[in-house]
Amino acid sequence: MIYGITLILLSIIAVPSLLLSKKPDAKELLDKVAPYQGWIGLAFCFWGVWGIIQAVLNMGMLSTWPIWWITWIASSGVEAVLGFILGYGMISKLLLSKNEAAKVKGEKLLAKLAPIQGKLGLAGIAIGIWVVIASFLFMG
Repeated sequence: MIYGITLILLSIIAVPSLLLSKKPDAKELLDKVAPYQGWIGLAFCFWGVWGIIQAVLNMGMLSTWPIWWITWIASSGVEAVLGFILGYGMISKLLLSKNEAAKVKGEKLLAKLAPIQGKLGLAGIAIGIWVVIASFLFMG
């Protein structure tokens, strides 16, 4: 359940226009989070990649808990991509700065992913809500 809640929070950070349209006074909260966005993105990127690795290593769940496994891989994928988009500045600074080829590839990947950030944010909110619900249905 905590995985779903954190995915929802990450998605809200990734789609600030959605939050601002619903609650205009949320701008000051988003402004407080902005300086930490890179670190938050970096952490979620690694957490999402780790979730994908764990899901692949536990592919046996696909035969017994297929909906939960698909939920796991989908939530981890969205989390990794949103984390990459939000944390690209930090990822570039810490990991890609020493390798020019990797930096160019990272910038190309970011250029491809940035236009779908809003859609991924909305998908992340939906998947996060489903993760919370599914955790009660399947694990509770």
